[in-house]
Amino acid sequence: MSRDDLQDFEIRLLLESLRYRYDFDFSNYVQTSLKRRLLYAIKVSGIEHVSDAIPRVLHDEDFFQKLFYILSVTVTEFFRDPQFYKTVREQLTPLLDKFPIINVWHAGCATGEEVYSMAILLHEEGLSDRVRIYATDINNRSLSMAKEGVYNIDNLKDYSINYQKSGGKGSLSDYYIAKYGLALIDPELKKNILFSNFNLATDSVFTEMHLVLCRNVLIYFDATLQNRVLTLLNDTLVDEGLLCLGSRESLKFSNVVNSFIPISEKWRIFQKKPQISNEL
Repeated sequence: MSRDDLQDFEIRLLLESLRYRYDFDFSNYVQTSLKRRLLYAIKVSGIEHVSDAIPRVLHDEDFFQKLFYILSVTVTEFFRDPQFYKTVREQLTPLLDKFPIINVWHAGCATGEEVYSMAILLHEEGLSDRVRIYATDINNRSLSMAKEGVYNIDNLKDYSINYQKSGGKGSLSDYYIAKYGLALIDPELKKNILFSNFNLATDSVFTEMHLVLCRNVLIYFDATLQNRVLTLLNDTLVDEGLLCLGSRESLKFSNVVNSFIPISEKWRIFQKKPQISNEL
């Protein structure tokens, strides 16, 4: 057995340990990307061989949480892809305005920056009184950070450029309190946001949604899991509800491709077609 083959075998054993011990199944994730993140996690943990991490995964939950934080991907920022948010502001908020209550699901919310970005946008467009945002992620550590809503102040200053490019109507600093080099998200912005754990690979629909954002999540899944997730997102959306994917993600070749019409091909924004009733 070559060194690479041995390493791949060790990785399979470690992933099996994660599945049996914590019920997290990574078998339908894109394996090249998963392997890269796993090897990085092992390296920064100071572990020489992948197999040496197995006992720690099985018996040290703190170590598991650190490992899982890296594996589950937490890349995000405020108003990421400003032109996407500008499109939401200009094209989607008029469509959302017709609903008396607006349920928003942010699937794969990571550490919360994009959730608060959407909350700010909806507030500025006069919809916040009717909005309930459900922000979910598989990673409890990320969710804890998102709930706290505390970020590095220097990063927030950089994100102000994103905010302005997205069509922001004020200043990003209007929505946080600066203190000791940190930025604390305004508690008023948090009032209509519910953060909770949700596994897109195994969990089921929990309520009817009018806007679903699942951006830059599907790229880490293989075709089988992508189809499963897209079916779930379709099932949770009301008729004429809106779906936002990442710029490298698509409905093509999925079971739900014919259930949507495109609003913006560039930003992968779709609207669910009304279902035709068979009743007379």
